[in-house]
Amino acid sequence: MSTKPVTGTKKRLTDRQDNWWIEPLFTVLSLGLFGLYAMWVAWNRQHYEFGPYVSPFYSIPIPGVHARDLDWLAISPAFLVLWIPLGFRATCYYYRKAYYRAFFWDPPACAVPELRKSYSGERAFPFVLNNLHRYFWYLSIPVMIFLWYEAIKAFFFSDGFGIGVGSLIMLANVILLSYYTFSCHAWRHIAGGCLNCMSKHKTRYNLWQRITRINESHGFWAVISMFSVWFTDVYIRLCSMGTITDFRFF
Repeated sequence: MSTKPVTGTKKRLTDRQDNWWIEPLFTVLSLGLFGLYAMWVAWNRQHYEFGPYVSPFYSIPIPGVHARDLDWLAISPAFLVLWIPLGFRATCYYYRKAYYRAFFWDPPACAVPELRKSYSGERAFPFVLNNLHRYFWYLSIPVMIFLWYEAIKAFFFSDGFGIGVGSLIMLANVILLSYYTFSCHAWRHIAGGCLNCMSKHKTRYNLWQRITRINESHGFWAVISMFSVWFTDVYIRLCSMGTITDFRFF
C-alpha cells in the first residue's frame, strides 16, 4: 500500500469540527461596534440627557460639574469620562484574552494555530500598558460613585419622586457595572493579596471569598455591562430625540 501523501490536497487550518470561530467573531463584532458607537456618541455631543436621565457616557466624575456646563470645551465632555472606563476595560484580564484571540488571532481558540512568529509577552509597547490595570481600577471607583449618583437622581423628576422605565434602566445599568467593577481581579488581590496567613485576617478573608464568587463570572459581567451601557445611552437618546416616550409608573 502506498504511503505517499496525496498531492493537491488543501491544508486545513485546524482539525476541530465544532464552531470554534463563533466566539472570536462575536468578540470582534461586539467590541468593534461598541467602540465605534462610543466614539460617535462622544463626538456627537447631543441627546445625552432627558429629564433626570444622563447617559453614562456623559456622567462627569467631578462634583458639581454637568456635561452641559462644558459645552465651551473644544473637545466633547464625554472624553473627560471615556478614557477611564476605556483604559479599565482595555487592560482587563478578560478583555485582554478576548481581543488577543479575536483581533490578533493569538490564538483564536484551542488547537487553532497562531499568526504571530515571535513572542514578547506584554513587555513591548503598547501592551506593556496593561500593567496599569490596577490603577485604572482605582480611577474607576469615582466614576462608579457618580454613576450611582446619576442612577438615584433618575428617580427624581421635576414634579417629585417617581419611577420611569428610564429610572429602572439606569439602575440596572449601574448594578451590572458594579458587578463588573467589583468582580475585578485587581480588587480581589487588594482584598486578599500580600497576606501570609489568611486565618489572622478574617475580615479580609471573608471579603476575598465573596469577591472570588463573583470573580468566577467576571467575563459575563464584562460583556453584559458593556451592553447595558450601550442600551442605556440608546434609550436616553431616543427619548431625547422624541422617537420614543418614557413611560412613568407614577
